[in-house]
Amino acid sequence: MHYAPQTDPCPLPFSPFKSCTVPRPIGWLSTISKDGHANLAPYSQWQNLTFDPPMVMFAANQLSSGQRKHTVVNAEDTGWFVWNMATYDLREAVNISAMELPENEDEFLRAGVTKAKCIDAPGPRVAESPAHFECKYLSTHRLRGNSNHGWVEVVYGEVMRIHVKDEVITPEGKLDIPSIRPLARLGYYDYTSVTEVFEMKIPEAHDMLSAGLEGKSTL
Repeated sequence: MHYAPQTDPCPLPFSPFKSCTVPRPIGWLSTISKDGHANLAPYSQWQNLTFDPPMVMFAANQLSSGQRKHTVVNAEDTGWFVWNMATYDLREAVNISAMELPENEDEFLRAGVTKAKCIDAPGPRVAESPAHFECKYLSTHRLRGNSNHGWVEVVYGEVMRIHVKDEVITPEGKLDIPSIRPLARLGYYDYTSVTEVFEMKIPEAHDMLSAGLEGKSTL
């Protein structure tokens, strides 16, 4: 089976494009508007870019109406956004926060999660989440789509503060991923959570390469 997505109709009832790049980490992002309205929404196009300094990105499609997502507007207006780790235990709250709600409706309240204060960012973070990044907004790269919904804005940020709850750190100093069960997107309406971890070290890796894999600055 093959087809050209720019010219051919998809031969399957569900587009395979949506479920090939998997699993995708979820950017559960909280922001606040310049008028003081808190916002919380999940984005499945989220990724870290580098670690020295730590930088991240997320991609937000427009609404079908052509309006820009509140998260993007808020990040640009205030200069900040916050990543909250999405977990299996928080899956229902994550899903509820994906609803398209008016700007003045608080997704924290609708999803039933608690606001916790940030140190640098003006908006709140999800208290129930085990880890958070307070991210300083850097820039937005806007890419043209074939429809209002197809337009996408890629937002870049620098991680200025990292929060991790003590109870999810192992004695070795790693995050206890199997107990956290981070949530990930599989496309369509499908999700998964991480329950199994295995280790592979690169053979004959030199010290600088190993330091990079562990997130250590080599300076």
